[in-house]
Amino acid sequence: MSAQVVLAIAQNTLRESVRNKIAYALLFFAVVMIASGAIVSSLSYVEGARILQDVGLAAIRLFGVAIAIFVGIHLVYREVERRTVYTILSKPISRAEFLLGKFAGLTLTIWIQTACMGVAFAVVSRAAGAPLAWQHLAFGLLVAAELALVVALATLFSSFTTPMLAAFFTAGTWAVGQLSRELRDLGAASDAPSLRAVTELLFRVLPDFRGFDLATEAAHLLPVTSSDLLLPLAYALGYTTLVLMAAVAIFERRDFR
Repeated sequence: MSAQVVLAIAQNTLRESVRNKIAYALLFFAVVMIASGAIVSSLSYVEGARILQDVGLAAIRLFGVAIAIFVGIHLVYREVERRTVYTILSKPISRAEFLLGKFAGLTLTIWIQTACMGVAFAVVSRAAGAPLAWQHLAFGLLVAAELALVVALATLFSSFTTPMLAAFFTAGTWAVGQLSRELRDLGAASDAPSLRAVTELLFRVLPDFRGFDLATEAAHLLPVTSSDLLLPLAYALGYTTLVLMAAVAIFERRDFR
């Protein structure tokens, strides 16, 4: 596998993704929601800064995931629809290089747009007198890791199904991943062994997206330890690698005829 080929495909994907109108629309609404946090916080006589940051951090995470899903689901489908995939794969480029290049380019695009939301959040926070600290940087790093995993899932599903189904599968996996801990706890409290086994299996198999959420710590300036940051980053790296391996395995067996 050639790193130069992957990088070239990533650069081309980045150029294509920055022209995506849906991504810009979602980015616009994210910035509007972040700015609206200042209005909401002004209606409260206490905890105004924390309300502002709760709204802003939630907007960054929610709209970041939305952009990752709605742009990522077209990752492979658009190339097949335009039949450009035949031209690309006819060259000395492996399917793995093609897919990993697409993933890298889209992930970089999502990170750039998330950074834009972060800048908007910092500007609004400073203007409103809300503090910015280490916890906010930790939040941003985990959001970046979470979004890379979401893009990997979108890459996996888009490698073998339609955009609509890929969006449904990716959004559903993210939503269930937000609740996997609660489902496990409910199953553990149940008297049915089968239910306990199923909820435990779901928790083990599905990605635990709740572990990437440091919004409360950032908004309330609660302590964040090194393990709170490093363990989720390692988890995201490992899980993303497994998902991409599965995506490559499926994509290499796909028949485009």
